[in-house]
Amino acid sequence: MAGDPMKFCNNAAIARDGTVWFSDSSTRYGIDRWKDDFVQDTRTGRLLRLDPDGTVSVVLTGLAFANGVALAADESYVAVAETGARTVVRHWLTEERRGMRDKLCTDLPGYPDNIARGSDGLIWVTIASPTDPVVERLQRAPMALRRAVTRVPARLQPKPKRTVRVQAYDDTGALVHDVDVRPDDHGGAGYHMVTGVREFDGRVWMGSLHEPAIAVYAL
Repeated sequence: MAGDPMKFCNNAAIARDGTVWFSDSSTRYGIDRWKDDFVQDTRTGRLLRLDPDGTVSVVLTGLAFANGVALAADESYVAVAETGARTVVRHWLTEERRGMRDKLCTDLPGYPDNIARGSDGLIWVTIASPTDPVVERLQRAPMALRRAVTRVPARLQPKPKRTVRVQAYDDTGALVHDVDVRPDDHGGAGYHMVTGVREFDGRVWMGSLHEPAIAVYAL
């Protein structure tokens, strides 16, 4: 594979022909320093493709913490979440839009961490944490300040807020479902930071890097 070596590979989607699409969050920092990349907004995330013959290609670059991919039901596009920009980017694969790049959704209400296509054909997006005004300001600050913030003790750095939230979008980018379990709702206080989602037959399954359990929500 040409270009920068892999540092932060995350989830994948497999096409019917065996092609594997996957994201690399950063070419500068690994998972142990994910906050550094997120706050510094390096925009070194990438979308990559592994062909059945073993060839690995970089398809998209300049992504703001690329974090999870999903294929459309008809495989007309592959979507990749940008955690740092709060968007889901599309790379088109078929017909006249082949090779084009646009956005499936923008201005998400928080930071997406992994996406997946459900059995309903929708693109399900995790919202790991609500939008943080402090983080938003830091990402626009001079780089020297952004780097300084990532060097302060972890207890003083901005922390993800507790939430259980996932959303689902159709191929036009319209919001179809917004599952938002408030902290005072049943089950909300005991689970947080959804970083994985799968929908099957009307039930939404959620995983978290911070929880020793899987949560499920019936639509």
